[in-house]
Amino acid sequence: MTAALAALQMVSGADPEANLQSAARLLAAAAAAGARLAVLPENFAFMGAREEDKLALAEREGEGPLQAFLASQAEQHGLWLVGGTLPLAGAEPGRVRAACLVYDDRGRQVARYDKIHLFDVALGDDEHYAESQTVAPGSAPVVLDTPLGRLGLAVCYDLRFPELFRALVDDGMELLALPAAFTATTGRAHWEVLLRARAIENLCYVVAAAQGGRHPGPRETFGESMVIDPWGAVLDRVPKGAGIAQAPFDRALLEQTRAAFPALTHRRVVAATAGGPTV
Repeated sequence: MTAALAALQMVSGADPEANLQSAARLLAAAAAAGARLAVLPENFAFMGAREEDKLALAEREGEGPLQAFLASQAEQHGLWLVGGTLPLAGAEPGRVRAACLVYDDRGRQVARYDKIHLFDVALGDDEHYAESQTVAPGSAPVVLDTPLGRLGLAVCYDLRFPELFRALVDDGMELLALPAAFTATTGRAHWEVLLRARAIENLCYVVAAAQGGRHPGPRETFGESMVIDPWGAVLDRVPKGAGIAQAPFDRALLEQTRAAFPALTHRRVVAATAGGPTV
């Protein structure tokens, strides 16, 4: 069975052209290995020293070199491509959408997901983030049909919000694509356990494509891109640096796991009540 699923790990910098060249090399290698679905990491085309630097690269949907690159790569290699995230212009001056665009194997854009949860956290005196200053949040979950199955989309910090993934699985999600740029600090603590939890609780494949190294300024990302099966087993991973985590997609395994362990059908939604349980 060919390695149908591919999570591409990058160490993107401030030179978009160099980043696109790196992405193109990884996509060519993934396609040569049999990828049918490839996922690029968050901010694949640009990671500058300051959050506001990305505003200069903002494109309108359907226009611009970054979108043209994704479309041409998907068509050239005949694969479905989840284009990490790129900055798309929104209605608010000074803020863009962190848009995850999906292209089919003919290079047509077939879906767009705007990152819902924005990374506004302080990890210490010298490490703090305020993504909402330059990014406006999305509001709508996205699941779409692909030749492999129903694909759900999420981005990086979304991973911490399980209610999003319940909404995706309620809409039929069988695979999850998760582009990310997890920090080294949070990645060491939580990345793998959260990814495996999302696979286990939703009985789905997870294709998690990360940034993995040092970027302009003080930022360091964790890496560990991986492909996980519906039982929570890590099928392949890339620790640090550029590379590809690849694994087969086994529909029979997905269906057998859901049939033998039907946790999704056992769900009971319990509404909270004021004052706790009655006796």
